[in-house]
Amino acid sequence: MSATVVEQKRDLKVSRIAEKLIGSEIIKLAAEVNEKIKNGEKIYNFTIGDFNPKIFPIPAELKQEIVKAYQNDETNYPAADGILELRQAVSNYIKRKNGLDYKTDEILIAGGARPLIYATFRALIDPKDTIVFPVPSWNNNHYTHLMEGKQVFVETSPENNFMPTAKELKPHLKDATLVALCSPLNPTGTTFSKEGLEEICDLIIAENARRSNDQKPLYLMYDQIYCALTFGKIKHYDPVTLRPQMREYTVFIDGISKSLAATGVRVGWGFGPKKIIDKMKSILGHVGAWSPKAEQVATANYLKQDRVIDSFLEEIKKKVNDRLVGFYEGFQSLKKEGYKLNSIAPQAAIYLTVQFNLHGMKTEQGKILATTKDVTKYLLDEAKLAIVPFYAFGSSDDSSWYRLSVGTCKVEDVEGTINSLRSALKKLS
Repeated sequence: MSATVVEQKRDLKVSRIAEKLIGSEIIKLAAEVNEKIKNGEKIYNFTIGDFNPKIFPIPAELKQEIVKAYQNDETNYPAADGILELRQAVSNYIKRKNGLDYKTDEILIAGGARPLIYATFRALIDPKDTIVFPVPSWNNNHYTHLMEGKQVFVETSPENNFMPTAKELKPHLKDATLVALCSPLNPTGTTFSKEGLEEICDLIIAENARRSNDQKPLYLMYDQIYCALTFGKIKHYDPVTLRPQMREYTVFIDGISKSLAATGVRVGWGFGPKKIIDKMKSILGHVGAWSPKAEQVATANYLKQDRVIDSFLEEIKKKVNDRLVGFYEGFQSLKKEGYKLNSIAPQAAIYLTVQFNLHGMKTEQGKILATTKDVTKYLLDEAKLAIVPFYAFGSSDDSSWYRLSVGTCKVEDVEGTINSLRSALKKLS
């Protein structure tokens, strides 16, 4: 037998982490959706937490600054922690927008929020360390797996808009290393109340007071990438403003991806205690997860334009909120008509939390919708509606709740979706 044949039969071994890493449930669903679209079906696809640039373009001024930066040949390596001009602009921006006072050496720039989340986990977590996070939430399970940490899922409830409470988190904090929180939350588009976040901060402060000096503290990663996209009277709260003692333990994740509809521009920033930021800088320096220099230069110049930013945010918030409110009202109308669904009033981000309580119902063909996967498939096949079940974000497999994302939604799609849903729901018994 030739060496070539032997090579073909060999079972190639990879690392334990790589072998057991599971793929994204959202990407799996998207593949099925894209196949239907490819075959000519009209699908209302609200699965991806992204923006359609034709509907939600980035700010014209930011685009001009990006083009200008490339024309000026800003194409060499940026500084490992981000160019100073951008870190200074971010420092000024978060002080103006959030009232947070962080110096340039407490800020780290990277290619979007994901590398910063990875670097936070990598800088703080040792194998077998415990990470506590609520579900549903985005990707904390995958980052924990990459660190070989111990994950503690805290299942949240619709009664609290799926935001974790101090009571739910408290039993799990003893000897934990990291609490990973996000507000506004992906996938729900809901937010912490002032009192709710204060209670959680008090727990973390108390736990750290209990620990000896030779123990690793209990840290908080606070992802506020959607904080500029709040609606109506909803206000964004952060742990350090509410409890200044939290500054020592908190790493923030933020950037332009969501607020400026700039997911592909790849400019994110993290900020927190200098020692931790320095370690994150070293980690990302070895990974090479920098934001492109031209985009950094452009973002630095754009963030200096206060009135331009405020005008853009006002516009994008109205466009997003109009769609979310349209869907919310449509779902509530269907609920009043007697259909077994529900929705939570929109608060922030680009997501609406919706419920399809269809388990046990029967299709025209006599098939019982026994599982959430059955329901999801029925919605896709009959209503032409593609949305993401909460089990893709760590919730239990039988959860009847879903994320609906409006970043790719045309205004006319709202009415079309509700009408298509009504037709599909009528067929169930």
